[in-house]
Amino acid sequence: MAVENQTLAPFYANQRNPFNYAKVEQISRDLTTGWLTLEDITQQINLFDDESQDSYLESLELAVRMAIEDYLGMAIFPTQYKIYYPNFGLYNSAVYLDLPEVSQANQGCVGVVINKVECYTTSNTVPVVIDQNEYSYDPTGNQVILNALPNTLNQQVANPVVVTYTQNRSPIANYPVVKQAGLLLFTHLYNNRSTVGDTVGIKAEIPFGTQALLRPYKTLVM
Repeated sequence: MAVENQTLAPFYANQRNPFNYAKVEQISRDLTTGWLTLEDITQQINLFDDESQDSYLESLELAVRMAIEDYLGMAIFPTQYKIYYPNFGLYNSAVYLDLPEVSQANQGCVGVVINKVECYTTSNTVPVVIDQNEYSYDPTGNQVILNALPNTLNQQVANPVVVTYTQNRSPIANYPVVKQAGLLLFTHLYNNRSTVGDTVGIKAEIPFGTQALLRPYKTLVM
């Protein structure tokens, strides 16, 4: 009787997270640089020769930019993350560390920069920085390939492997359709300064009108 080959599922297969990291922290984000210019905005909302609202418009533009970044899972401006991984129990073979954000090349530059890889060994408070020669970044799989885990990983630390990386600006940020979506969202928030509006005298939640434009660029998670 023929027996089908069986492949053991990875330890995280039954979890909702399809990747092998356990925790994600956003540790640095540009909160000052504008994406949509004041000229773009004033043209969009027909607000001319009035600078009294510039400060509010700039703060609203930042909120719009961050909403677009979060919805698409991309960086309009560089964003830095810290990712934590469990002890895989593999000590003499390469370990592939998934990154949550999609890498996108921008004018020949790599979309992701690996800042450092660390491991908690003898200490549970101070990690050891791994030499850069011991790991590499694979853009085809959006993974960090660690040549081998130290065999001195601290067993008292839940997630002893840590990767810090920067997601660079995405070329999608310059796409006219994405900028137009940003302007539409800006107009929506400017004109509706509440989560509800009046529809024939009935309070109703105001839906966002940008999803149709942004959905084709949203990262698909299987």
